[in-house]
Amino acid sequence: LGIVLYQLYTRHQLAQISAQIQIDPILNGLNTNVPTIVYFTTPNCIPCETQQQPAINKVRETQEVQVVQIDATQNPEAADRWGVMSAPTTFILDSNFNPKSVNHGVADEAKLIKQMNDAMQIA
Repeated sequence: LGIVLYQLYTRHQLAQISAQIQIDPILNGLNTNVPTIVYFTTPNCIPCETQQQPAINKVRETQEVQVVQIDATQNPEAADRWGVMSAPTTFILDSNFNPKSVNHGVADEAKLIKQMNDAMQIA
């Protein structure tokens, strides 16, 4: 039951973001035709520093991707709009900025790359 509720929550979160993403100011100035990782962090998030940021850096080295990093303590309005309740949280957007995946907690390099590839095949 917990897994089903989590999947329903995730779908709801992605649908909610889809409805307002085209006007979200955090995406202003980004390139189209390139997948995007939207990464929410906080200054005191140890897993963000020791696991998530290194994974994102490795993805940047091997993939064409743009990353939007948001400090949820400095921009709580964005965190609220995106439904972020904990850090790290990462969203994978396809080249049209449609949200395709969300990770609550650390996502390793392989998972991020798979999600980006899946998003680009759907786009």
